[in-house]
Amino acid sequence: MLTGCYPVLCTTDVSASAEFYRTHFGFESTFESDWYVSLRHPDAGHELALLDGTHPSIPSGHGGVARGMLVNLEVDDVDALAASLAAAGVPVAQELRSEAFGQRHVIVVDPGGVLVDVITEIEPVPEFAAAFGRDAEA
Repeated sequence: MLTGCYPVLCTTDVSASAEFYRTHFGFESTFESDWYVSLRHPDAGHELALLDGTHPSIPSGHGGVARGMLVNLEVDDVDALAASLAAAGVPVAQELRSEAFGQRHVIVVDPGGVLVDVITEIEPVPEFAAAFGRDAEA
């Protein structure tokens, strides 16, 4: 029986990455060392962990930093959070915009180079509404 599932992101700076998720997204540490930090969001219980990409617990040849992935974080008000992230100088990979498939989002870069897609759901255009199992009128 599966009892948990969460991403562990390899990073070059565990401390800075952990502080990024605590400061900007409200995560709290549940375990913290210099090579690994486990985070949980107090409101929703979502979990995320950060691991030094050079740690010996990673099988040989598989270390490094997280690449080729997005961490999606859904929020109530992406516009407000995007403004807050910009004011804090968080690097933006993709400016705030609305998508036909039902998302308003901004993509930022965490201190370890991971793309963080900050999303608020919006109504999709009719051609995408069907993909959600609903018609455009619903």
